[in-house]
Amino acid sequence: MTNRRRFLATTTSALAFPFIARGAAPTAKIIETKVISQQPEFYHGWPTVVRRQNGELWVSWSGGRESHVCPFGQVHAMTSRDNGATWTWPRVLLDTATDDRDSGVLETAKGSLIVSTFTSLAYEDHFKKASTFAEHTDKGWTSKTMPQEQFVKWKAAHERLNDEERKAELGEWVIRSTDGGKSWSTRIPTIVNSPHGPIQLKDGRLLYAGKQLWTGDKKVGVAESKDDGQTWQWLAEIPTRKGDNAVRSYHELHAVEAADGTLIAQIRNHNDANKGETLQTESKDGGKTWSEPHGIGVWGLPSHLLRLRDGRLVMTYGHRRKPYGNQARISSDNGQSWSEAMILSGDGIGGDLGYPSTVELADGTLLSVWYETMKEPKLAVLRQATWRIE
Repeated sequence: MTNRRRFLATTTSALAFPFIARGAAPTAKIIETKVISQQPEFYHGWPTVVRRQNGELWVSWSGGRESHVCPFGQVHAMTSRDNGATWTWPRVLLDTATDDRDSGVLETAKGSLIVSTFTSLAYEDHFKKASTFAEHTDKGWTSKTMPQEQFVKWKAAHERLNDEERKAELGEWVIRSTDGGKSWSTRIPTIVNSPHGPIQLKDGRLLYAGKQLWTGDKKVGVAESKDDGQTWQWLAEIPTRKGDNAVRSYHELHAVEAADGTLIAQIRNHNDANKGETLQTESKDGGKTWSEPHGIGVWGLPSHLLRLRDGRLVMTYGHRRKPYGNQARISSDNGQSWSEAMILSGDGIGGDLGYPSTVELADGTLLSVWYETMKEPKLAVLRQATWRIE
């Protein structure tokens, strides 16, 4: 089991659903693929990209990391004013005394920037195992299970807080900027979390489809904000499909508002039925009630959803089996059916990749950003593809 699965853990046939009858088979014309991260000394994880009303691109992610699971995660961001041709040097937006993981980014209709994250102690299992075999010598603290230099770093980071303070740090958060990213608010609790964060609805509300991470019941559902992200309230629970275990096996949602007003949320699923696939649920009443999740015949996860200017929907998602990489599908009927897969990248060396998100540029070109562990450099990078639908 991977580290990510281990953290998340704290097939029926697609033909059973006439809903998912395939549409036409578009293809992705890849214009360019490149690495955009600039700090190979860090592991880069779980990014989100957004295009602001002024055309500026923002990408945020969990940076400053040593590995997929570690105590050093920070929220980083960088911007581009030339459609991703070049990016600014990264900024640290948030750095708490524990692991800040994932990051979504959104510009609201009012021009505010909203960046989401959550705090985690998933690294503690690794550290406790190392500590069990640690001893203090003339050369300082050493561990039989972790190199001395690494153990000393982890120990120093871990001991910034005591046990009670660490638990108090756990939460799901956003930070806000009302001046274009020059300054940021303190953390605001959001009730739920998901990697790509909340979305803007046409009625002015912000909607956050996600999961409660640190509560006993770990509900899967949606929260809303009616004040541009300053406060968040629970709105509705998403029902559990018959036979599923939502607490253990529903994760990492993202939502979109279709052109006809339907709200669509997709779910990373690890139940036996449709295991490793994306499930989908819909709301016709602004998020107050949701349909029972169902398979859409898409192996791969988690997904990001985008409505194009012409009304079509794009879902992009990681594909963690050959061809390792990222794929996209199109819906021309407000999410009722999805096209065959379009490969955005298929040259990955393994499954430590994905979480792609996508924006539409002024000329209709699409730009997707994801994270990926490559042969070189040693630690995971951010990759970007510019592409067109043909």
